[in-house]
Amino acid sequence: MSNTLVATNFNFPGQQSVYKGKVREVYRIGEELLVMIATDRLSAFDVVMPKGIPYKGQILNQIASRMMDSTADIVPNWLLANPDPNVAVGYACEPFKVEMVIRGYMAGHAAREYKAGKRTLCGVPLPEGLRENDAFPEPIITPATKAEKGDHDEDISREEILARGIVSEEDYVILEKYTRSLFERGTQIAAERGLILVDTKYEFGKTRAGEIVLIDEIHTPDSSRYFYQEGYEERQEQGVAQKQLSKEFVRQWLISNGFQGLEGQQVPEMTDAYIDSVSERYIELYENITGLAFEKADVSDIEARIERNVLAYLADN
Repeated sequence: MSNTLVATNFNFPGQQSVYKGKVREVYRIGEELLVMIATDRLSAFDVVMPKGIPYKGQILNQIASRMMDSTADIVPNWLLANPDPNVAVGYACEPFKVEMVIRGYMAGHAAREYKAGKRTLCGVPLPEGLRENDAFPEPIITPATKAEKGDHDEDISREEILARGIVSEEDYVILEKYTRSLFERGTQIAAERGLILVDTKYEFGKTRAGEIVLIDEIHTPDSSRYFYQEGYEERQEQGVAQKQLSKEFVRQWLISNGFQGLEGQQVPEMTDAYIDSVSERYIELYENITGLAFEKADVSDIEARIERNVLAYLADN
């Protein structure tokens, strides 16, 4: 099993603060810059698993950066550079406290809620008679509140977001527009790879100049769910599970081992063999989503490599 990056403790020149999320660690440099490091931590059901996944951070960072580049013509984003395989550098932004989740199909969380008898999700009515993995008549936006560290994200409606003043109506209209535009572009990109973009989430922030921009990750297997186009209709007709590319395989393994992040539940043991299998699956995800062969970075000393590359970037900029 390769070395993994599960935590960082850097002190870069001009560093003002550090935010450590479930997977990413964000260093604020001066007033203008953020250095975002994608670790190899694995999160499911809003719980960080006890062991890292080799190359996962590199995979997430490189997919997100490629997708940012391929959508920059329709939605502005925060990204400036990638000085290291695990690192993105961009503009410092004030994040909106909602995640814009958009769903084209009845899958994952939506399917679990539907099976439980719910016919509205985040204030959006759901039609009767849907089967798991069926397409919605049109994509639906089902926002979630951004959890504080250790808490679960929660479904929330557009009406409640506005009523609670979490986002102004003027800004929320832009978030919805950007979300639909990004999902449409993501759907096109996926189709070119023989994939279906099932659902995903986007996060946005405001720059110091007041511009709303896309931040964090986009169209990665951690933030998105993909089906294979080939065989989709046949599988639906037969009522069998779809072949998919996403982190759902980890969630299903956890569920089958009695864990859904609920109080009192214990994370099942993740053997080295299982961790290697997850790493191989993430590499498969990368290659299918990007259409490129994955090139493993040097992991002999990941922290030293990151520090060296970030320091060189900051010195030159």
